[in-house]
Amino acid sequence: MGRRNNAGLSFMRMLRDRGGNFGMMTALVAPLLLAVGGVSVDVANMLMTKNQLQDATDAAALAAASALVSDARPDIEEAKDLARKFLKTQAAAATASDLPDEGPSIGARGGGNADDEVPATPRWEDVNATEIDITATPNGAKGKSFQVTVANKHLLQFNAMTRLLGPESIEIETRSTAESATESKNALSMYLVLDRSGSMAWKTNTINTGKAKCPNYTEANWSKYPDLKATGPCYVTKIDALKTAVGDLLAQLVTADPESAYVRTGAISYNSAQDAASSLSWGTRGAAGYVDALVAIGGTASGNAFKTAFQKVTNAAEDSEHGAKNGQVPTKYIVFMTDGENNHANDDTVTRQWCDTAKASKVQIYSVAFMAPDRGQKLLKSCASSSSHYFEAEEASDLVAAFKAIGERAAASVSRLTK
Repeated sequence: MGRRNNAGLSFMRMLRDRGGNFGMMTALVAPLLLAVGGVSVDVANMLMTKNQLQDATDAAALAAASALVSDARPDIEEAKDLARKFLKTQAAAATASDLPDEGPSIGARGGGNADDEVPATPRWEDVNATEIDITATPNGAKGKSFQVTVANKHLLQFNAMTRLLGPESIEIETRSTAESATESKNALSMYLVLDRSGSMAWKTNTINTGKAKCPNYTEANWSKYPDLKATGPCYVTKIDALKTAVGDLLAQLVTADPESAYVRTGAISYNSAQDAASSLSWGTRGAAGYVDALVAIGGTASGNAFKTAFQKVTNAAEDSEHGAKNGQVPTKYIVFMTDGENNHANDDTVTRQWCDTAKASKVQIYSVAFMAPDRGQKLLKSCASSSSHYFEAEEASDLVAAFKAIGERAAASVSRLTK
């Protein structure tokens, strides 16, 4: 009976004794603590690997997209190979920069099993899966647009501590899309409305170095036309300055469209009446020849000439010509120039009406007042599509600069390069 009591007392004492609880708790919690530590290491590795993979994926997509519009112009399969090589190079560079200079990784330094190794840094030189898709679509009549999509997948192995929680790895995926395009052309039709009235034969302040003497007409001596005595120095006439200016404008269009596949031009001149109008034709040769033949004489009446220009550029046949050749609806331009004012106020009214009609039809109107009086300037300002479409020129060089600027703007709309 006494032995049984002693045994019971001993058992109760053992239950009440807290010694060794810390050791037991440590034994129970230690794997969880180790797993949490492993997770923190793997989360850091995941973030680093994700960032590196994304950078490499972006770079590979951009490299392929850029190559497709470069002078080398690889085909689609070659561009895909380039993306793969670029991705592999980026991966190797990223891994090399993260790895220690020498020695085993941290987990292996203790002599443990290789399967229990804890990677010091993410390694992804062996890409698990790379998908590269390239689509090409027409861009204008001759250009192409490319969309390059690179999807990069990598299986990241967890360290031994994280694997205590169950999962052994996680798949990381990055994706990037880049776009590029070869040069595309935008079609345009441009019609010139040019003043060739008698005042256009007057001299400017620019010396004509090609001639020693010539009749230098002005408003004061215009009554002596065409019998004014030649004197020196010879000055450039306004009509000759106009021819040079138009030449510079058309040269910009030739540069933008050397094959005459997107640009159509035409011209009409006026004095006290409308002259015969040229037809819109491909390139600039027809308009250039028309302007070079202009002779300054007569009064000023711009209304009917502007009306004709509007009808020419907005004619349905003009869209059909472009549609058949380049598949586009052209942007319409009218370039309107005068050096004076209409002889009759009614011509101002008619001109403004057709300017308003043209702007309502989305025709872009550039206007140039060349040494023009106030009334002429007001008419041209009201006709211009905006204040930036209006130019005032007081010298021959100003006129040339104005027409060149118009040509540059139009040429910029013709040629568009996106990479």
